[in-house]
Formats: sequence, structure tokens, C-alpha cells
Amino acid sequence: MVELIEAAARYGTPEAATGACRRLSETADASSTDWVLEARVRSRALLSEGAAAERLYREAITHFTRTRLRVDLARPHLLYGEWLRRERRRNDAREQLRTAHDMLETMGMTAFTERAGRALRAAGGTAHKPTAPARHEELTAQESQIARMARDGLSNPEIGTRLFISARTVQNHLRKVFTKLGITSRSQLDRVLPSGPGGA
Repeated sequence: MVELIEAAARYGTPEAATGACRRLSETADASSTDWVLEARVRSRALLSEGAAAERLYREAITHFTRTRLRVDLARPHLLYGEWLRRERRRNDAREQLRTAHDMLETMGMTAFTERAGRALRAAGGTAHKPTAPARHEELTAQESQIARMARDGLSNPEIGTRLFISARTVQNHLRKVFTKLGITSRSQLDRVLPSGPGGA
């Protein structure tokens, strides 16, 4: 339904979009899962205008930031950026579109990356290719395991306890991981590590 809503809103068939959004809302009320509640906010943003639309786009980004579904975080950035461009807020649009482009590029989502790149260029920006993350083969087995745990929110002492090493050793490993992956903090790990337990 979320794809139908986006397509219908994008191609000017509001009746179809509104009907699908109503059905999605019913599903959200019935199941109340985080994902469907957040998808409802994003879908409502597509069907709104002015300050209401902006509030909903921002809310969707905030909601999806709390999940591990990176694709579902990149999409509201893209939609919000496209909306900002239509509102002639080119500077704000470039910021959102560049974020979306870099995230989608990192995930290898070619069609969405191209769409974000086109919108970014139309807003007067340049689609810079993000620094390519190191391939996971460059990490040792222990570095990979520590990186996944850090990505999943464990602190250095918690990681150390699970692996029977000191928190200082964990920190040393993470420093090497950051260097190899070309990042500067653990908050960036979810962007450069594949998702899932076998991720890195």
C-alpha cells in the first residue's frame, strides 16, 4: 500500500492515494507495529500540503531513525527533499537529497540513487559519491563481531563482557574498524555494515 500511495500521489491520482492511505491507516490502528505507524506518517505527508506536509515528513524521518530499516529512513529523506525542491527551498532540498543519495548509494539501490541524483542536480547540487566503505573482508573476525555489536547499540563494557576482553581492548578494535571502514563514530556503523547477524 505504501508504494501505491507514493505512486498515486506522484502521478496525480489522489483518489487512489487517499483510498490506499485509509486502508493503511486501518491496518496501523489494528496492528500498531512501529513500521506501519511510521509508514502511515510518511504516506500522510505525501497527501498533505504546506506546514502539515513538512511536519509529517520530519516526523517520518524521526520515526524511521529509530529503526534499523535504513531503506525506510532513506526514502523519507528523498521524498522530503523532492517536496522541498517543489517548494523552491533549494538549500534545504539539497541537504535532504544529498543524505538520501548517499544512503541509497551505500545500499546499492541504483534506481533510487539515480532518482535522488536527478532531484539533487535539479536543486542545484552535485551528487557526490560517498566514500566507499571497506569490504568486510578487510576486518578480522573479531573486529567484525565487535563492529556488529557496537552497531546494535552495545557499549564497550557490554561488548567486552560478552567477548571476555577488556573495554579498552574493545575500544582499540573499534578504532581499527573505524579506520578500515572510513568512518569516525559508531553511529555510522549501520550505514557501512550490511544488516543482519552475518553482516560484517
